[in-house]
Amino acid sequence: MTPRSRPPRPTVPDWLSGRGRRIRRGLGEAEPVMRWSSLAAGAGVVVGSVAAGTISGLAGMFARTVVTPVKTPAEDLEVLAVVRGESGLEVILPVTEETTVPGTYSLVFDGGAGVARIGAVTSFDPRDGTVQRRVEEVYSGDLSAAVRGRWTGFVYPDPRAVGYETEDVRIAVENGSAPAWLVRPPGGTGAGGHGTVSSGPEQGPAGGAPRRVLPGDGVWAVMVHGRGAKRAEGIRAIGSARALGMTSLLISYRNDGDAPAAGDGRYGLGTTEWRDVEAAVAYALEHGAREVVLFGWSMGAAVCLQMADRSELAPSVTAMVLDGPVINWIDVLAHQARLNRLPEASGRLGQWLMSNSAGRWATGLAAPVDLKALNWVARADQVRVPTLILHSEDDDFVPVGPSMDLAAKNPRMVTFVRFTLARHTREWNVDPEKWDRTVRRWLRSVLTSPRPGVQPVAAGAGVP
Repeated sequence: MTPRSRPPRPTVPDWLSGRGRRIRRGLGEAEPVMRWSSLAAGAGVVVGSVAAGTISGLAGMFARTVVTPVKTPAEDLEVLAVVRGESGLEVILPVTEETTVPGTYSLVFDGGAGVARIGAVTSFDPRDGTVQRRVEEVYSGDLSAAVRGRWTGFVYPDPRAVGYETEDVRIAVENGSAPAWLVRPPGGTGAGGHGTVSSGPEQGPAGGAPRRVLPGDGVWAVMVHGRGAKRAEGIRAIGSARALGMTSLLISYRNDGDAPAAGDGRYGLGTTEWRDVEAAVAYALEHGAREVVLFGWSMGAAVCLQMADRSELAPSVTAMVLDGPVINWIDVLAHQARLNRLPEASGRLGQWLMSNSAGRWATGLAAPVDLKALNWVARADQVRVPTLILHSEDDDFVPVGPSMDLAAKNPRMVTFVRFTLARHTREWNVDPEKWDRTVRRWLRSVLTSPRPGVQPVAAGAGVP
């Protein structure tokens, strides 16, 4: 073999090629991490009965799908009917593991042009497999004409939908500029976003009181969404940040469809995206922030952890609030391979392809992903920023185990709070009061504690 020649790429046999297309489509449907539609049957046949080429082909497909952004998320939930109930519009949907969970969600339809906020269950009939829920508000589109949609965890399409005054700003990043939403705290008009106690849509004390310094005075919350999601994911946290007097900056980052794409058009699972979070932190500091709190959901949490570890601006990061976080990508990838009944060898080889330059033929990555650097259970003692983890025990996309392990191995820095029923990154949706109360109390404690070079806010000085 000459130095320039390469071995032929392993391929999936013809009898599996159709199933491969379904694998790619199924993975593309998932908003948080990945979801494979119906790999089980094919993988069951594969185990112990196919050649190494098929194992390699499945591994390559697995690796490529993990790091490839989905341009158009699938709308795979049938909208059975929209009816008029006692209190307004209600929507009838098929019973799924998601549509029966209590809480508030969004239904995206019409190719993303339509968005409706969906509330409580009003009727559930397991006999005919349907569930009926309140339609709290239709933000755009004609829901009555919708036939399919996508169930999502974000609740509001834009901060303005909640009543927050919002500035559209742009942050300089590699390859251009990325759009972001800037939401100042109640009464916050200065460059630093200084907050006072006043009325607003967020939970917290009512207004009318004279200005009191809040724990988040001069602190910016930089909110980082997860894989396949967008800025709207972070709107749920704005109320908690505002109640503490913090300015909120909801950012976009490479390959999310809003920010400029990376050169290779691939996710780095946190190893490349942290640069865009660093740019957002720089923007905050340049516009008056004295400290920053990073909020991250799912892969966004992995991005935050990398920024706090690698960036020269890491000293400005006071705390991190991580929701359904990917603490250990190795564990998540192994879980997804098992969940979808991939041959164990394919799962392991898929990880190898992502983390080695020789796997570029399969992944399209310009540089391999350092999965070991993304394993914070193994690096627990290197977490040096106070971190709050909120994670549901029934998260079937990103298992809760690594979150618990990290907290157990570094209890001085990491606080773990368990949720139930919420599945993946929907802790707020299921129990917004618990989420808000937990985040505010924990951040109040961190922001009012003595820190080098920072004048703490007195614990009794009007802290909500």
